[in-house]
Amino acid sequence: MGNANCVFCGCIEQASVGVVEKWGRFDRLAEPGLNFFNPFAGECLSGILSTRISSLDVKIETKTKDNVFVHLVCSIQYRVIKQNADDAFYELQNPKEQIQAYVFDVVRAHVPKMNLDELFEQKDEVAKAVLEELEKVMGAYGYNIEHILMVDIIPDASLRKAMNEINAAQRMQLASVYKGEAEKILQVKKAEAEAEAKYLGGVGVARQRQAITDGLRENILNFSHKVEGTSAKEVMDLIMITQYFDTIKDLGNSSKNTTVFIPHGPGHVRDIGDQIRNGLMEAASARVTE
Repeated sequence: MGNANCVFCGCIEQASVGVVEKWGRFDRLAEPGLNFFNPFAGECLSGILSTRISSLDVKIETKTKDNVFVHLVCSIQYRVIKQNADDAFYELQNPKEQIQAYVFDVVRAHVPKMNLDELFEQKDEVAKAVLEELEKVMGAYGYNIEHILMVDIIPDASLRKAMNEINAAQRMQLASVYKGEAEKILQVKKAEAEAEAKYLGGVGVARQRQAITDGLRENILNFSHKVEGTSAKEVMDLIMITQYFDTIKDLGNSSKNTTVFIPHGPGHVRDIGDQIRNGLMEAASARVTE
């Protein structure tokens, strides 16, 4: 809007429209380009309106259903309807204030019905409600509402800090649960592995002892058959002495520099032989029992 310009001609820019009056009353709309006016007939260019999209950011403070004060930033994109530019020129003195007033009214009517979480989740619903109301009202004044964006929702700083702390505590609690479950699984698997290792170790020792027993028995039987007049006890003593000296030899040939003190003497060898014989008898007794 502006004062009447009593000129013979005027150039109206692209994406604009001129409002022409005749004797102080609206006469017609002037298209972009060069336009001629007849001041002697009372014609004059009263004003020029832009038909480009304009943007208006509206900041609103309101309260949610759970009594949280928030600041909302709403961006309204609007433009003058070219065919109704005369309504936009004459009906509203300050369209931005009019739009802002309706945005305040709609937002403060909808947000108090929502909790803070619901507001974040349904901000598009609030923008849609504002759009519907503005289209209905501003359309009568020659304005078209193109888009409405709920740009930002800003709770109070202390509340944001509290929400972040709650979120952090929940995540730490969840992390502790996962860590505890992981440690539990590791301990269970470790215990299962140890049990399996002990079981397999026991099986290996049992098989080793069985093999030794079978080998000794076979050697005793072969020796008794080949050498007449020898008893099983004598063969056993001979085998034990041989094994005893072989063990000492292996210890002496070991590449590691380790000193080993072992009891040595015929009595000790006899004790070892008695222990092995007792083991053989126990093994044979176990097989008979089975």
